Amino acid sequence: MSTPFKTTINDGIAEMILDHPPVNAFDSAGWFAIAAEIDALGANDDVRVIIVGGAGKGFCAGVDIKELAADSSKIVDVNKGNYETFRAIHRNPKPVIVALHSFVLGGGIGMAGAADIIVCSDCARFGVPEIDRGAMGGGAHLQRMFPVQKVRYMYYTGEFIDAEEAYRLGAVERVVPLDELLPTARGIAASIAQKSPAMVKLAKEALTGIEDGNLEDKYRWEQGFTLEAYTMGDSQESRDAFVQIRDAKFESNE
Repeated sequence: MSTPFKTTINDGIAEMILDHPPVNAFDSAGWFAIAAEIDALGANDDVRVIIVGGAGKGFCAGVDIKELAADSSKIVDVNKGNYETFRAIHRNPKPVIVALHSFVLGGGIGMAGAADIIVCSDCARFGVPEIDRGAMGGGAHLQRMFPVQKVRYMYYTGEFIDAEEAYRLGAVERVVPLDELLPTARGIAASIAQKSPAMVKLAKEALTGIEDGNLEDKYRWEQGFTLEAYTMGDSQESRDAFVQIRDAKFESNE
């Protein structure tokens, strides 16, 4: 079975490129594979810094909605796979840089929000269409990037923000043309890789420990509401409408 990514290691820098056409949307097995790879890179003594980027049309469109539309019980596995992926990035002993382009949605937001450093192309767009897909999740990681009211606006409306706005709000370190995206990430990674691995590892542990709250616990809280949503007819209707490319018809007002 082929993996939905490609990984290379050079000069202490691991580069993991998500590569699952057409839009880097992953089923539960895909998320577990991504998590396992990031954990393995963190445990590899030859790796000092990790870059995660995406091939093709965009960085990541999140979960494979078609899998969930076909079998809503898969939400348990998808939730766990998402959790493990975001945890693998946030709790990784090595710094993780994400290089984002075009669409950054759902699980893509989770990876970005879990990372240490974000660089993106000038075509990058950030969004959380969870409500329109009958789910919850992404808020904890989005709130690690943007202010509370901006997160709620994005969540309730489903509207995107662009790279320049993300930079203005302080989430993004650099905005560059697409052809400079990976070279920029590699340059930052190289400057970190030159430092003492032991000191960098200690710094990441210290910085993670002083964050407000526990990111993983916050995300687990959100996931409980996703499971609650999946008991509602409106949630299934949202997924069915998305897959069938039609407007959703909701019965409840609750």
